[in-house]
Amino acid sequence: IMLSEKLKKYLIEAGLYDLTEDKSYQEVMIKLGIDIQTPFAQFNLYTNSITFSGRYSDIYNVCWFAINSTYFEQIGYMQSALKLPEEYIPLDSFEGEGGFFYNRLTGEVLELELGQKTIEFQKGKLLPQWKDFNEFLEWFFALD
Repeated sequence: IMLSEKLKKYLIEAGLYDLTEDKSYQEVMIKLGIDIQTPFAQFNLYTNSITFSGRYSDIYNVCWFAINSTYFEQIGYMQSALKLPEEYIPLDSFEGEGGFFYNRLTGEVLELELGQKTIEFQKGKLLPQWKDFNEFLEWFFALD
């Protein structure tokens, strides 16, 4: 499963798509345990921006942040602070008391906010809002 054609078209038109192979970016995906053929990997490997602006926030190019910031420490901190399972990794800095998380096992995307949403998730009552990364990105970039 690759990026949807709708997403590819949007990213190309926005000047954000770049097929240049970057070994260090591929190593990040391997270190995170993410299949290179997933939409999540394809998005992070073949886009040339550090962050992406969407509906009401920004998300990371996870590869760039993993190489150039304390992203791996951030994963541990957020998993601990929010009591998230290990498979969830942040897609943003969780500023403004909310943020998005990618499930590296299922490909689902979860939006959490401090307070009720986080409590509901911890109790198993809140499920990820997007079933796959393409669906999330199409919503995020308002392509739906």
